[in-house]
Amino acid sequence: MELTDLTAVQLLDGYRRGEFSPVEATTAALERAARIQPEVNAFARLLSEDALERARESAGRWRRGEPAGLVDGVPVTVKDILLLRGHPTLRGSRTVSADGVWAEDAPSVARLREQGAVFIGKTTTPEYGWKGVTDSPLTGVTRNPHDPARTAGGSSGGSAAAVALGAGPLSLGTDGGGSVRIPAAFCGIFGLKPTYGRVPLYPPSAFGTLSHVGPMTRDAALLLDVIGRPDARDWSALPAAPGSFVAALGSGVRGLRVAYSPSLGGQVAVRPAVAAAVRRAVAGLADSGAYVEETDPDLADPVGAFHTLWFSGAARVVQGLPPDRRALLDPGLREICGAGARLSALDYLAAVDVRMDLGRRMGRFHETYDLLVTPTVPITAFEAGAEAPKGSGHRRWTGWTPFTYPFNLTQQPAASVPVGADEAGLPIGLQLVAARHRDDLVLRAAHTLYTAGLTRGGS
Repeated sequence: MELTDLTAVQLLDGYRRGEFSPVEATTAALERAARIQPEVNAFARLLSEDALERARESAGRWRRGEPAGLVDGVPVTVKDILLLRGHPTLRGSRTVSADGVWAEDAPSVARLREQGAVFIGKTTTPEYGWKGVTDSPLTGVTRNPHDPARTAGGSSGGSAAAVALGAGPLSLGTDGGGSVRIPAAFCGIFGLKPTYGRVPLYPPSAFGTLSHVGPMTRDAALLLDVIGRPDARDWSALPAAPGSFVAALGSGVRGLRVAYSPSLGGQVAVRPAVAAAVRRAVAGLADSGAYVEETDPDLADPVGAFHTLWFSGAARVVQGLPPDRRALLDPGLREICGAGARLSALDYLAAVDVRMDLGRRMGRFHETYDLLVTPTVPITAFEAGAEAPKGSGHRRWTGWTPFTYPFNLTQQPAASVPVGADEAGLPIGLQLVAARHRDDLVLRAAHTLYTAGLTRGGS
């Protein structure tokens, strides 16, 4: 097995035993990243020199038996939305200048730095993370590792592709409407959108409390233990979790009440291969001791409210740009910014009312059910470079992602677990959703699917 095939846990075990070093693991990850870049385009930039310097420092600590933390020497990638000290964060946009000091880490990046992680690159994003596929005027199109003619999904598509192809086992993504879960499903990896506030976010997103930071990795519980710690710069951050997410994995799902909703009560047309793969995995949860009932949450599609919040957030992102800079924007982003600028404060507050009612409905739902299971996306990856599948009738990315954005509105933990592939070999994702603050249940259920051999990756 190559070093690039190992999980973070396996790398750490190898460092501990002296079988290989952080320098070897980092070199392998950088070589893999450089090899995949021409075809997949997962990286906005590679950080080879800095990464090898940090890897050498880590190797010295391991030789002395003094690792700095939980992920010392593990190669990590960071979506180019999150600040990484010493390197520009351009957000996929030609409107952002690379000039400047870039002297600050985002909270999640800071926690990883404190724990000895090795940052090997910034991964691609659509401009300002605005859509569910990854292409931008700055970096071009990011492609699917299973078929480069197809999209990796988005907006954390670069992170998903990098993890899927072994360019670092850990990655940080962001999720405002499915942006961790969609590419995780399309690329066949695990991705978690934690409870809002579990991972602090700074600078604050213009998309407000829709936006979450989340792990994209088979080692999600480990990564959440590292990054799920408070940061004074985020006033909405939660206190530290009472225990370790890694320690909770072994609790399994026996006795948990699971609601399986194949199509949100017939609201969503799901491709047969996707439906079949998800149903098989749900049967695996039942075989593992969960009480599974096919039922649907009491919710209507909140896409109108989501668009109001999302489009107005996008308008706020570009509000200060002069006309000549606006002309550089992705045309689709420019279009939704125009729509957002025409919304009133009353429109925004009406959308907040919809959001609050949706939260109430899901809160009541989880009084009965510990977990909700749906497909992550009703389709598999489609042609690269398009916001929506050709012939689908959808203009915006939200038309084909009805399972993901509702749970950004409610701020619940939600994850995509890889549970199979369609007839073309394209990955299929299952979505696990729990009540707010019950990230442990999502991780436990994902780990159960992994240990039962029902996934392509672990938690």
